[in-house]
Amino acid sequence: MKIAVLGCGSIGRRHALNLAALPDVRVLALDPDPGKRAEMEALGIRFLDYDLASLWREKPDVCVVAAPSRDHLALSVAAARQGCHLFIEKPLAVTEEGLDELETACREKGLVQMVACNMRFHAGPAALKRWVDEGRLGKLIYGRFKTGSYLPAWRPQTDYRMSYSASPESGGVILDCIHELDLAAWILGPACFHSSVVLPASGLGLSTDGLAEIVCRHGEGVLGSIHLNFIQRDYQREVEIIGSEGSARWNIREGKAELYDQNGNVAESKSGAGLHTVDAMYVEEMKHFLDAVRTKEIPYNTLSEARATLRVALQARAAAGAWK
Repeated sequence: MKIAVLGCGSIGRRHALNLAALPDVRVLALDPDPGKRAEMEALGIRFLDYDLASLWREKPDVCVVAAPSRDHLALSVAAARQGCHLFIEKPLAVTEEGLDELETACREKGLVQMVACNMRFHAGPAALKRWVDEGRLGKLIYGRFKTGSYLPAWRPQTDYRMSYSASPESGGVILDCIHELDLAAWILGPACFHSSVVLPASGLGLSTDGLAEIVCRHGEGVLGSIHLNFIQRDYQREVEIIGSEGSARWNIREGKAELYDQNGNVAESKSGAGLHTVDAMYVEEMKHFLDAVRTKEIPYNTLSEARATLRVALQARAAAGAWK
């Protein structure tokens, strides 16, 4: 299988390395920065000039779209027209405009498509999802999803103020940290946006959204609360689910997920190294996608599912009131 990775930033480099380690895979890498050539070739990955016409002559089977968010849609449409199966980094796009064209191209070509959702492959959220699906919590009532981190520490080798994350149009914490919106819809059910409040990342010298509180209704009236920020110095990530018969929580720093029964006692706990791995979830995510390509089965987070999550994110950005 010939796979082209479009974009060799931090996430593109990660995907390229993980793919190159898989059997029966040939990896091509493209980036508009020719300075990436030496780095990728030193890793044993073939680097092409950033020329899509030349890429299509290579006839890749799959395209991994890992360019800046503003370029996701155009690159995905171009790849779909060439008949390439698509793995698109999150967020799917920065607007819904043009997504109909992408979905039509994928449908007409019979393409497998998946939008990145690596947190679904982390053992912690996966345990909560299993307990919910098994009915261990009873009727769902509430879910709280939180992530907090520090944007300048994301890519220490680059100036965060020049990154796409800093862009008021295509960056900001709501689009960049869309994983929590995805987890909420995955665990609680499809989301209906209710309200949002944001604070700009002014302490980082940015005008884009740096902290957001988003409220949604999920499934049959479940309340979802999502907190996102990239202004917090210490990294935090956690999920809490409340049901009529019990509750469950996971915290990435504690490294464990716990299920509590109707008496408030721990009924099941999952902990250990599997809850701490970072690269492993990206590897499992890509294997899941490639298995779907080979079998033509439907993977996690197809275009339609990711589009619904993107719609909530865009609604949260558009409707957000400033905290006074």
